[in-house]
Formats: sequence, structure tokens, C-alpha cells
Amino acid sequence: MSASPWTAAWVVYRGDAPLWWLRLLKPGFRHCLALLTDGRCWVAVDPLAGFTDIAVLDLPAGFDLPGWYRAQGLTVDAAPLRRPSGTAPWGPFTCVEAVKRLIGLRARRVLTPWQLHRHLTGGNRACPHPQP
Repeated sequence: MSASPWTAAWVVYRGDAPLWWLRLLKPGFRHCLALLTDGRCWVAVDPLAGFTDIAVLDLPAGFDLPGWYRAQGLTVDAAPLRRPSGTAPWGPFTCVEAVKRLIGLRARRVLTPWQLHRHLTGGNRACPHPQP
């Protein structure tokens, strides 16, 4: 298997709650999606309840997509890309689990978008966000 072409990833957190049970989660952290780049193009992977939306975005070279999401008032975390060997631990298939598998994160106790944010930021609420 070849190495991943992606050079960087970010996780975007959303607060909308189209499903009633998502309202039980922390406001601003009720859903998450991933952004990937290879330095030339951007791909957005949005694991929704009924399907996963994958979009290759037609953006100018050097466009700051994470910055654009931040300017919309959303929280965005830089996420290290890992390619661990072996199988991932079992977990319910949620947006968080889909994003964790996409970035290669194995953290059994990370189940909600808020927990993913805390894990990626080391528990810091205000952390610097690297630019692409």
C-alpha cells in the first residue's frame, strides 16, 4: 500500500443539530467533518447520518480553507495524519469515528466532537491554529 497523498488535515466542528438527539451534545460541537489537502487541492469529507459527502473543491492555489471556516465562526483544529498498522478499535459509526479513521487517530474514549476537539488541542480551549 502506498503512502497517503494528503499532506495536512483539519477538523471542522459545527453546531447545527438537524437530528433531535444531537441537541444533547455541546453547542458548537454537535458535528464534525474533515478537510484534507495535498498542497494543491482540497477535499472535504462530511460524514452525515445517511451518507458521507465527499467533495473535491475547486479553489485557487493557496486558498486558506481552514481560515475560511474560522471566518464563518466555526472551530477548526489542525489534525496530524497518522497511518497506524493493524485494525482500528471498534466504535459506533458516527461523524467522530469516521474522522478519527480518516486521520488515523486511535483514541477509544473520544466519542463526541467536543472530546475530539479536546484531544486534538491537548485540552486547551484557546490554542494556536497553524495555517495551511
